[in-house]
Amino acid sequence: MSSVQSQQEQLSQSDPSPSPNSCSSFELIDMDAGSLYEPVSPHWFYCKIIDSKETWIPFNSEDSQQLEEAYSSGKGCNGRVVPTDGGRYDVHLGERMRYAVYWDELASEVRRCTWFYKGDKDNKYVPYSESFSQVLEETYMLAVTLDEWKKKLESPNREIIILHNPKLMVHYQPVAGSDDWGSTPTEQGRPRTVKRGVENISVDIHCGEPLQIDHLVFVVHGIGPACDLRFRSIVQCVNDFRSVSLNLLQTHFKKAQENQQIGRVEFLPVNWHSPLHSTGVDVDLQRITLPSINRLRHFTNDTILDVFFYNSPTYCQTIVDTVASEMNRIYTLFLQRNPDFKGGVSIAGHSLGSLILFDILTNQKDSLGDIDSEKDSLNIVMDQGDTPTLEEDLKKLQLSEFFDIFEKEKVDKEALGIKRPAPQPASGANIPKESEFCSSSNTRNGDYLDVGIGQVSVKYPRLIYKPEIFFAFGSPIGMFLTVRGLKRIDPNYRFPTCKGFFNIYHPFDPVAYRIEPMVVPGVEFEPMLIPHHKGRKRMHLELREGLTRMSMDLKNNLLGSLRMAWKSFTRAPYPALQASETPEETEAEPESTSEKPSDVNTEETSVAVKEEVLPINVGMLNGGQRIDYVLQEKPIESFNEYLFALQSHLCYWESEDTVLLVLKEIYQTQGIFLDQPLQ
Repeated sequence: MSSVQSQQEQLSQSDPSPSPNSCSSFELIDMDAGSLYEPVSPHWFYCKIIDSKETWIPFNSEDSQQLEEAYSSGKGCNGRVVPTDGGRYDVHLGERMRYAVYWDELASEVRRCTWFYKGDKDNKYVPYSESFSQVLEETYMLAVTLDEWKKKLESPNREIIILHNPKLMVHYQPVAGSDDWGSTPTEQGRPRTVKRGVENISVDIHCGEPLQIDHLVFVVHGIGPACDLRFRSIVQCVNDFRSVSLNLLQTHFKKAQENQQIGRVEFLPVNWHSPLHSTGVDVDLQRITLPSINRLRHFTNDTILDVFFYNSPTYCQTIVDTVASEMNRIYTLFLQRNPDFKGGVSIAGHSLGSLILFDILTNQKDSLGDIDSEKDSLNIVMDQGDTPTLEEDLKKLQLSEFFDIFEKEKVDKEALGIKRPAPQPASGANIPKESEFCSSSNTRNGDYLDVGIGQVSVKYPRLIYKPEIFFAFGSPIGMFLTVRGLKRIDPNYRFPTCKGFFNIYHPFDPVAYRIEPMVVPGVEFEPMLIPHHKGRKRMHLELREGLTRMSMDLKNNLLGSLRMAWKSFTRAPYPALQASETPEETEAEPESTSEKPSDVNTEETSVAVKEEVLPINVGMLNGGQRIDYVLQEKPIESFNEYLFALQSHLCYWESEDTVLLVLKEIYQTQGIFLDQPLQ
């Protein structure tokens, strides 16, 4: 303390006169109150590189408190590890570094922060180093205690900090070129504001996450390393998804939270793009890539080609192995770190990631019995047409004269070694193009191996858990199954190990396709409309439906009036003297006239029937519930659906409606419902 005090006395003596920038008008406080010193409250921050720039982000209040308690425990920081961010990161206190637990990520510097200065190009505050912050705090304590201000300090980076008074403290950057001549820094340039304590800077500090984890959801990304228009990774996008879920739990599951029935749902990302492109394929592609339009070709190689990789025997195996092994690895690690976890597991996939999960799920085996699972895995019906009879086959081969001999000797196709083609599972939904005969099943080392013409042969790994629900966002599953030759999904088919399946999409998403028409191909019906998270439909949709209904009513009334007028014009003229009518004719006339209005309102009645929600059997893929769920577009999106097409495919990460549907379905499996059902 004595060395610091002597340093401050030298600095104060070197600058006895007020700074030109510190006139009396800047002295904004009553100095009589300055004799009371209170220690500063520290807060812990970590540094992230965002857009090639360092950004200091505060830990939430609970994590910061835990770090401070570990720091102040007196047991020494070396070797101390403090889990933060809901257990997704570990802070090594001695190293002052923050490491990701479940995925690969560059380590971040951690700092115990007390003093800050305003950044150069933005209004965000940057913390001083811990050592220099201690010097600033000691100088501040002396100034407050002795009521002696105008203190000037020099930082290790030769920056000048002047403490004019408790409300006015400024920071000057060193002048460029001054170091070359060995001159001392001066107060030049624009001063920056210096603040003491995190409570005096504008920064959002969130509360901690609930400790109890009710459910675990693995999220698999689609093509490319970027998952949204801001070119963010799957980790960042899942962070948004998780943050939205925490907010919705507070607003829509408030009663359950107050009764301590629920905690939170943990969402963890699964990355398969990096392992795929670390196989050396990028180097091979670069050798054959043309030099023109370099950025577009790089985007194609890094993103769009992932679709073709998935249809390659070599790289498809790499992708499914990576996804399954990553989910198994993370699940095992999660249980190790959360030994009291008793909740279920679900999986979610975006774009191509949903197709990968669909293929993995259709090739799982139920641990209760491989035989039953094998039957289930073949439960998707292929439209291969009627199997030709032996007579038809002989006719094609111009051997019809031998049919009588075969029939007499009771020789059928099986006796000739010809097997009937069996339906293939969805993941390998492929029709033999020319050959009508194929092996009913293929096994190798006891594992189901899916083989078909047009689709790669892949050995699908097994998951070490049974997912409860499968959520698909912006999914091309329906299109891929159709291209593979699948015409119809058996209504009785269900995943061997997963009970639920929700196909969620934006109406303008160019990559998304429906599933239900493949289960019920002969019936046209609309998908389920996802309610707005604030209730009801969006105003522009209600207005549009109201206008449509009004125009239909006007149209029906107009058509009815025209029909009535036309019938009155074309009716035969009545005779001047009518014959007396029989009682039967008198009774029949009202009946005929009563039929006319009903004839007029036929279309109106049909419209009303269409508007009624009739029960539709969409099979057992989602346990008998509906499968296709469509989001409501925003008002601005309805002006030009082409303009917002790409954005629609990437909108799910921050969509409250999507997240709320996921939470609602997950907690319904636990008997917990929304505070107020959405309409």
